[in-house]
Amino acid sequence: MKRIEAIIRKTKFEDVKEALLQSDIDWFEYHNVHGIGQSREERIYRGVQYSTDVIERVALTIICRDQFVDPTVKVILRVAHTGEIGDGRIFVSEMLDTWSIRTGENGDIVLRDKK
Repeated sequence: MKRIEAIIRKTKFEDVKEALLQSDIDWFEYHNVHGIGQSREERIYRGVQYSTDVIERVALTIICRDQFVDPTVKVILRVAHTGEIGDGRIFVSEMLDTWSIRTGENGDIVLRDKK
């Protein structure tokens, strides 16, 4: 099992969400995050000065079987890509185990198969 964590632009979240659902990834966690990016300048928008060093993004967390990692990563890469600085990052890490709270089962059997 693997854990995929993706940090993406907020403007790309709906597109990535729809692409994941169409790819039979039917469960993932997401939340808003703030980070520090490469750009360190101040800008003025409608008369208000703001700093671009703190950026708002959406973090996605997906737990899946090993065979679904590459297709999932490819979907995120394809849909979240703009080609500009700040597109985000994807991290893949090993999951040691998982349990179903309802049934008490453990291992990747608690993960649903793709339809």
